[in-house]
Amino acid sequence: MKITNQIEIIEQELQEAHQVLSNFMADPKLIETIAEMAHLMTQAIENGGKIITCGNGGSHCDAMHFAEELTGRYRNDRKSLPAIAISDSAHLTCVGNDYGYEFIFSRFIEGMGNNGDVLLAITTSGNSMNIVNAVKTAKEKNIKTIVLAGKDGGKLANIADKILIVPHFGFADRIQEIHIKIIHIMILLLEQKITH
Repeated sequence: MKITNQIEIIEQELQEAHQVLSNFMADPKLIETIAEMAHLMTQAIENGGKIITCGNGGSHCDAMHFAEELTGRYRNDRKSLPAIAISDSAHLTCVGNDYGYEFIFSRFIEGMGNNGDVLLAITTSGNSMNIVNAVKTAKEKNIKTIVLAGKDGGKLANIADKILIVPHFGFADRIQEIHIKIIHIMILLLEQKITH
């Protein structure tokens, strides 16, 4: 492949990413939803709760990234904030083997989630059964549920307490690019609200 062809691909990818972000930014309701989600998480932490995160594949990595930025640090030195990603490989493989992959997150929430916690679930489709089951279990335990999704929100569109849908029906990577921006903004808001 000639470098000129590569440059065309790079430019096309950047243009598409720019367009998806521009479309997202043009909807004030979506921006307001980010603030509402950050407020829910702030309240939970201030009241002694924690944030539990989960996702599959790239969204799993985003869930871990969110949690480690809170327990570690994002931009400023401050106290560690209570967050955990459902990422223990022993738990995931045990439950996946004994109960089925669709229960790997809900079993963790059943055992470790408490009234007053918040679940942040990340899914580009909104249809992953292990995420759907996690949200349902969280709601049964009076845990507030926040979902980052894409396309039309899938099965989670009408289940979560707060859902932010990136209205993109193309490849999932474009949705994930918006999700990581949202994640960073929510971490920033939490860091500013709780530590100042």
